[in-house]
Amino acid sequence: MKNKSIKNDIVIYQAKSGAIELKGDFAKETIWATQAQLVDIFEIDQSVASRHISNIFNDGEISKESNMQKMHNANSDKPVILYSLDVILAVGYRANSARAIRFRKWATQVLRNHLINGYTINRSRIAKNYGKFLKAVEQIKQLLPESGNVSTDSALDLVSLFASTWISLEAYDTSVLPVAGATQKQVSLTAQNLESVLREFKHELMKRKQASELFGRERQADSFTSIVGNVFQSFGGRDVYPSAEEKAAHLLYFVVKDHPFTDGNKRNGAFVFIWILKKARLLNVGRLTPEALTALTLLVAESDPKNKDRVIGLILLLLKK
Repeated sequence: MKNKSIKNDIVIYQAKSGAIELKGDFAKETIWATQAQLVDIFEIDQSVASRHISNIFNDGEISKESNMQKMHNANSDKPVILYSLDVILAVGYRANSARAIRFRKWATQVLRNHLINGYTINRSRIAKNYGKFLKAVEQIKQLLPESGNVSTDSALDLVSLFASTWISLEAYDTSVLPVAGATQKQVSLTAQNLESVLREFKHELMKRKQASELFGRERQADSFTSIVGNVFQSFGGRDVYPSAEEKAAHLLYFVVKDHPFTDGNKRNGAFVFIWILKKARLLNVGRLTPEALTALTLLVAESDPKNKDRVIGLILLLLKK
């Protein structure tokens, strides 16, 4: 049994498990149902639904102002009254029908699991997206040569960074990835500034005996300066790469791929990438773990040069808020 709500074209129904299921616009924080839909969902009389709703509001269990709204129906002179998800759930707990009992059993089990485990999992939603998740991993790995060092676990680390929206796989399939950063924050830097930062980085690594004198030494004079100049260049009074995210992503890519240093290109590229993002206050430290940064750097290092724009696009997608 399914019923389309009047607002947002969301389908509301009760699954066999007793769960109240939705199909349609999952972006909304709540859903709305008519009294007739409540009658169908829990298989109760309309007079029973009406009494429960009145009692819910009169008892102060739920605020009437924020959980009931009137909506004009083009096919009728009378407005249609809609009730929020909170009202739907409250009616389910008060109704005395086979369906309402099934709903309460399901809801109690969900609440019990949440209290014991500290979280709840919508297994059906995960099942629908699991294929997309694996597809994203494979697409990242396809950017790499067969002999690449980025393992499936590393690819999973990368996907998990932007898996809150399961990536835009359609965008990836059509190569419609971001070409600009999420902000227009500017970072006023010069090659000298970055060189100074990298010298401090080298000094710290040498102190820890994690680098030698060759670390960070330019292969040719101004090879690193040239990369920085290209990334921070402007044309017609506008930066070629306007946002801090674009600058950081391109510096990571060019330092890693162009090998301006005798040793330490990956570490220097990753360090500059993180440093710029921190400078612009764009870095979500909780998401960009050391393991994920390593995987991202290896992805850049081993990617085919012909996929440069797609790799940059993935980095920008990762950074996009």
